Amino acid sequence: MRQSGILMAVSSIPSKYGIGSFSKEAYAFVDFLEKAGQKLWQILPLGPTGYGDSPYQSFSTFAGNPYFIDLETLITEGYLTEEDCEACDFGDDETSVDYEKVYNARFKVLYTAYKNSSIEENEEFLQFCRENDYWLADYALYMAVKNSFGGKSWTLWDEDIKLRRPQAVAAYQEKFADEILFYEFQQFMFVKQWQALKAYANGKKIKIVGDIPIYVALDSADTWANPELFQLDDTCTPTAVAGCPPDAFSATGQLWGNPLYRWEYHKQTGYQWWIQRIAYCYKLYDIVRIDHFRGFDEYYSIPYGDETAENGHWEPGPGYDIFRALKARLGKIEVIAEDLGFLTKSVIRLVKKTGYPGMKILQFAFDSREESDYLPHNYTSNCVVYTGTHDNDTTVSWYGELNRSDKRLAKKYLDIHSTKEIQWVFIRSALSSVADTAVIPMQDYLGLGGEARMNMPSTLGTNWKWRMKPDACTDELAQRIRDMVKLYGRL
Repeated sequence: MRQSGILMAVSSIPSKYGIGSFSKEAYAFVDFLEKAGQKLWQILPLGPTGYGDSPYQSFSTFAGNPYFIDLETLITEGYLTEEDCEACDFGDDETSVDYEKVYNARFKVLYTAYKNSSIEENEEFLQFCRENDYWLADYALYMAVKNSFGGKSWTLWDEDIKLRRPQAVAAYQEKFADEILFYEFQQFMFVKQWQALKAYANGKKIKIVGDIPIYVALDSADTWANPELFQLDDTCTPTAVAGCPPDAFSATGQLWGNPLYRWEYHKQTGYQWWIQRIAYCYKLYDIVRIDHFRGFDEYYSIPYGDETAENGHWEPGPGYDIFRALKARLGKIEVIAEDLGFLTKSVIRLVKKTGYPGMKILQFAFDSREESDYLPHNYTSNCVVYTGTHDNDTTVSWYGELNRSDKRLAKKYLDIHSTKEIQWVFIRSALSSVADTAVIPMQDYLGLGGEARMNMPSTLGTNWKWRMKPDACTDELAQRIRDMVKLYGRL
């Protein structure tokens, strides 16, 4: 089935109080998707973010970001007053998230809502806690303890709680009982509001494409609560961490710093943790995009403590074994395999064996030095084509900065005669391709420049901030998109 969708982070939705949330504007965005004839809304990971604000380095692979809880809904439900919210400074730039202001204001307001909630008497909440006990209790305790250590990573906590000695765990649970309940309250509200928004989208026949990083963060409840799953020593220090080898983009490679999985142990448990993780994803999303899919075939292991990725080496991953286990337990699941970058024959075989569609990025297609798999005439139908991803510049900005020979190739290939509305040439190319699924970033439909770029990999301080202007989703734009997806059989 041919279909199309839009890539748009929840944080980028225009809404009151500094950052996009599950607010009435999010419902309006779903209405826009419906008008535009879209079947998919692809988002970025929904987890709670920390230093650097990257949704790909989250404090938990299960928990949701409390920034996305809609405060106006909490006002309607009587947990907050408008005065509570107006008294806080969430930042005043409607086109950019000020994370420091959001961080300082959001938890203050949410704590007021929690105090007004008598949540511990709410049967629905208690049921939620029971159902999610396998991750929620650890996460809430982890956040409370983390705050008591001034936000430091758990690897720097006192040894007794760092190593989760039962006496210490019990003592901290007692000491921070109120704060633990506050974090459970946040997760309850997050899930309740997100499920309502997802149900609204599904009711309009729009599926949610979620996004999960293959790895979890070192500074996360997952690593602290389950050290046996990762390559850590007896003191819970990593022995090796994740990254990418040196390549044309980076002479020293990429040092991500995530703990690596102890795949032998996962195999012995029948991939129990992975099955729980992926099963939980399907409570939140309809389709799951797995970032760095290559890591299941082989993963790059860098000695812990190294300052670059130069001394790493490749190790075998679990291969198809993990997908056999997932399919046996969860049945047919819809997955998009992020298979970008240099691919070995074995990873190509793995993606093919799973049957999951891989990704094609048009911005990677126009390399005049060599024939590219990303050029549309090389696609098979079982793939997902994008003009660009959250890691790419917007198409307008990218095209403006293309070198002369690559631009010459693009002009020749796409028959470009004018740079006016250049993004539509690339959108048309994606939508007209044989790829079953085409996903276009919202920034490209809006024709925005580099100011709307979501992320520049390996940089800190300017990423994940872009927000769409409140009046951007016009009926004219929806009709233009709808006409084009109809023309290319994706309606």
